[in-house]
Amino acid sequence: MRILGLDSSGLVASVAVVEDEELRGEYTINYKKTHSQTLLPMLDEVAKMIELDLETIDAIAVSGGPGSFTGLRIGSATAKGLGLALQKPLVHVPTVDALAYNLVGHRDMVCPLMDARRGQTYTGLYEFHGNEMRVLCEQCAVGIDEMIAKINEMNRAVVFLGDGVPVFREYIRENCKVPFTFAPAHTNKQRAGAVAALGMIAFANGNYETAAEHRPDYLRLSQAERERNEKQE
Repeated sequence: MRILGLDSSGLVASVAVVEDEELRGEYTINYKKTHSQTLLPMLDEVAKMIELDLETIDAIAVSGGPGSFTGLRIGSATAKGLGLALQKPLVHVPTVDALAYNLVGHRDMVCPLMDARRGQTYTGLYEFHGNEMRVLCEQCAVGIDEMIAKINEMNRAVVFLGDGVPVFREYIRENCKVPFTFAPAHTNKQRAGAVAALGMIAFANGNYETAAEHRPDYLRLSQAERERNEKQE
């Protein structure tokens, strides 16, 4: 089984190909260019380097949200376009789940934090039993104070990762009452390898959709929609 993974849900753009138990190639960039400039050239480069014929993939796994509204739209449009052109199914992988899966096998609770602005975070809570990931709190958009309060109530050691860590680091240090750590640089941002790996599990279990059916999961209104509603109120 061969799965193409795409993630442009946050600051990072990432493309990967997973074949059975092997990561064949991964290209991840965390720099100043927009994902619309990078995602397809990255895919082209990965395909060349591993001599991949895109017709041979079984499915396209895409980070389906939450995350940056623009980034999610770019990833969704790219995955849908490829799916339609190649006549391949899509696997919608929740962004926060995939981020947590970077730390598969970790002994502590895993708490991804994505900066959702205004003190809000896209987050969730996970634990691992071997390679099996269990969801303790499904991905959601909440205040950092609410998530830290929940972690304190659970009274278990936790590891934080994601682009929200630099934003909320001081709050965590001042308010988290349980033992905590921060994931190292090579695992603390979105990686398409994790999206593809989770996508392979979902695809094997029959959880996929057509390119036409795929829709990103934003979890909350865009900034423009929120500002419009505030003005109307």
